[in-house]
Amino acid sequence: MSVSTSPITPAIVTGAASGIGQACAQALAEAGRPVALWDISEGVVVIAEQLQKSTGVSCLGLLVDVADVGALQAGVEQSRAALGPIGALVHAAGVAGVGMLDQLDPALWDSVLNINLRAEVFLAQALRGDMKSLPGSAIVGIASINATLGNAMNPSYSASKGGMLALNRALADDLGRDGIRINSVSPGQILTPMIQQAVDNAPGLKEEFERRILLGRIGDPMEIGKAVRFLLSDEASYITATELVVDGGNISSQR
Repeated sequence: MSVSTSPITPAIVTGAASGIGQACAQALAEAGRPVALWDISEGVVVIAEQLQKSTGVSCLGLLVDVADVGALQAGVEQSRAALGPIGALVHAAGVAGVGMLDQLDPALWDSVLNINLRAEVFLAQALRGDMKSLPGSAIVGIASINATLGNAMNPSYSASKGGMLALNRALADDLGRDGIRINSVSPGQILTPMIQQAVDNAPGLKEEFERRILLGRIGDPMEIGKAVRFLLSDEASYITATELVVDGGNISSQR
């Protein structure tokens, strides 16, 4: 007897031109789901074309600035027109917003919160009709272990990711009545371009990270992509309002 574990309804993945977003798009396409890849980088169009070629699944690359609420609705409409009603969302777009308390200004704060957190609210709003009509629909927001641990270097980032945990629990209470699930994935240290740049510019930083991780290594973006794919699949059909921490056993809170 065959068991369906991955709905084939189309998905939108934000921040899909690199790192965790790209890995999520790849993981979903490899499971047969059509994917609209969104990013502000023009490279997302080529990445979508390459992913479609390698998987044989319909993929669309769109230039969308998720900080622009108006652009969100337009992106949803373009994605729906190309792929059909949308049954999944991964909000992976994010910026670090590095700046300690004395370095913060309103523009930096607003930029980080608008991209990392606000966009998910209005995407969920725009997609609710589609998702309500498609059994098994689900949303995953990419949060961070910094939502819990905190980080003096980027309080705006930590606040946005902590806000996502609270937001997704609140939205789960609302969307659940429509059969829509929503969860958060909190990655630890993952070898994204952002982390790669940090370890390249700071000798010894990679080793410091690895000393705090029980598995002794920095994670690969696809390890997040596979966790996201699980949460969007039928195998996670009774999971909502949950935070899945994928950090290799990061123990920095105990240092």
